[in-house]
Amino acid sequence: MTKLSNDEIQAKLDALNDITTDDVKWEQDGDAIKKTFVFKSFIRAFGWMSQIAIWAEKLKHHPEWFNVYNKVEVRLTTHDVDGLSELDFALAEKMEKFK
Repeated sequence: MTKLSNDEIQAKLDALNDITTDDVKWEQDGDAIKKTFVFKSFIRAFGWMSQIAIWAEKLKHHPEWFNVYNKVEVRLTTHDVDGLSELDFALAEKMEKFK
């Protein structure tokens, strides 16, 4: 696993935001990318988190996230490379797919 360059991060962030299904875009936050997902209810937010937890385990890459009622704040970074890697964007794509 290697750390992405700034140009690679921007290209991947642009591509990720092209597939978002809502008005909230992913943004870079230092050595991470972040987004807040909003759902119709707590149970939908929790169900989504459960689906993503399975994908995170398959990818062996786990999100930093925080849930209150119908909102899930997500922050993705790869601690092993002290920055962003392909894994962050792969998991972000899964999050968008299952939203």
